[in-house]
Amino acid sequence: MNIKTDGSDQKKITRTACAFMGLSHILYLRKYLQGGLYAAVEILFLCFLPVTINKLVGLVTLGYPQPDLPVRERNNSVFMLIDGILFLALIAVFAATYVISVKSAKKAYKEYCRTGRFAPKSNSPVELSNQAFPLAGLAPCVIMLLVFVVVPLLFSIAVAFTNYSMPDHIPPKNTVDWVGFQNFKDLLGGNATWSKGFVRIAVWTLVWAVLSTFTCYFGGLLVAVQLKESGIKFSSVFRFIFILPYAVPSVITMLVWKNLLNGTFGTVNRTLQAWGLLNGTIPWLGNATLAQVMCIVINLWAGFGYFMMLSMGTMTAIPQDLYEAAKIDGASGPQILRHVTLPLVLYQTMPLIIMSFTHNINNFGIIYFLTGGDPTVADSTVTSAGGTDILVTWIYKLTITLLKYNYASVIAVLIFVVLAPFAVYQFMNTKAYKEGEV
Repeated sequence: MNIKTDGSDQKKITRTACAFMGLSHILYLRKYLQGGLYAAVEILFLCFLPVTINKLVGLVTLGYPQPDLPVRERNNSVFMLIDGILFLALIAVFAATYVISVKSAKKAYKEYCRTGRFAPKSNSPVELSNQAFPLAGLAPCVIMLLVFVVVPLLFSIAVAFTNYSMPDHIPPKNTVDWVGFQNFKDLLGGNATWSKGFVRIAVWTLVWAVLSTFTCYFGGLLVAVQLKESGIKFSSVFRFIFILPYAVPSVITMLVWKNLLNGTFGTVNRTLQAWGLLNGTIPWLGNATLAQVMCIVINLWAGFGYFMMLSMGTMTAIPQDLYEAAKIDGASGPQILRHVTLPLVLYQTMPLIIMSFTHNINNFGIIYFLTGGDPTVADSTVTSAGGTDILVTWIYKLTITLLKYNYASVIAVLIFVVLAPFAVYQFMNTKAYKEGEV
């Protein structure tokens, strides 16, 4: 079929392209191979449409109770949820391909209007492969991103809106149901025991993240200033010693500290008793408040070395002219530290402080291997949340011990909501983003 070169057939090209993928390429644009490939994609999608509809229905219903069937033959709500989300991702890929085909038809028509003729090589396999190379190169990455990142992420979010938990809603014996925002209501005030435990752990997680970040940062900065400004001999030896706690795997060091601080037979208590400084025992990790303090102290011991090296590297890059000018103006050592060194070091390291804060919110290892979340408190019997648990260690207990996947998913979603702005801020302050390279 012939088309005009004055652009008047633009709507016809667009309508035909929207009616069926690749149809405009075949009927009007003489791109038979490209149009055939687009049409094959839609035909393949239509062939699998009954399966797709079935999976989407399963996503909506999550199955029905089938007590008369053997357990293995019953509807598995979790599998139905995963399959439904996966097919939604496939629909999204199909929709994106459809949009690309329509834009391709409109672009080809504009080129035809500009030149007044069809490109002689536009229908050749070589030219088509050249045009499709970027899409073909990105396709595996996009598919892997969908399957291994987007689908699991959407599944984790979806679980927050279900009752997927022990004892009555664990597939395949029982089905899972959609409950809307009920889980959020339970944790944020609807259920006294669970909301009390959530608020307690959320507050402690925030306190832990703030204190562990700033104690490590300023502790490392203080040591760096002392090593650089005091003229200590063999400062490199001290740097090596101070970095060791950070270099050794935290699993090992935390387990060692856990034994050292044991209230009954720990080395710390026995040493204090041997020196006559202690008559009884101190429950370093047996009292909730004291255990929280020890978590921050041990984290300081383990993490200040990183910020020490970071601060020393930043201070090395400060021009010596600034120090000399400050001394000529009569500034003292503390004044130089306050008005020259600290502002420049903070400016260079502020993004890393933010990253450290977000890391400490999810710092599973320090808490779990040092205290295991213990000691128990009033609501621990129901919620399984100990006195030193942070949100991420509580999620672990909810999924492994209590099998409360719905509540664990809610907490994960809330953590994401809190940390996402920090991640966006960090990304927007990267050099690549500011210079428009991404």
